[in-house]
Amino acid sequence: MPAAIKLPEQNIVLLVGRLTRDPNVAFTQKGQAVCRCDIAVNRRYLDATTNEWKDDTVFVPIVVWGAAADRCKDRLKKGTPVSIEGRLTSSEYTDKTTGQTRKSLQVTARRIQILESAAAGGTYNDGAQAAAKDDVPTTEVMEDDVPF
Repeated sequence: MPAAIKLPEQNIVLLVGRLTRDPNVAFTQKGQAVCRCDIAVNRRYLDATTNEWKDDTVFVPIVVWGAAADRCKDRLKKGTPVSIEGRLTSSEYTDKTTGQTRKSLQVTARRIQILESAAAGGTYNDGAQAAAKDDVPTTEVMEDDVPF
């Protein structure tokens, strides 16, 4: 019997989209904040049969925990463009109408960055300060500066 191949565990999700509704923030029995929202992620492609540009939109549920979740309620709203970094998670629930157990996938966000102006934008993760758009380095790299 051949030895099993051990694969590295990797669960990383990177998405850019817009919130489809205002975030819903609640608190667990232990007082931890949890924010739920959905984002729409668009993909534009050229339809080879009609030679027309078309849009494909995917709606992705997002969950944010802790202090970052509490900050989301004040800084995010429907239509806000965001970049999400997180991991794919699954959950089970009982459908109220049929009584059946259902499974759903969502992204548990580790980092959310607002993609608007510096006054409205920021980065939210555990212990991080809001980062302005102007924080992006603007120095150009010349060919002579590349070390290889």
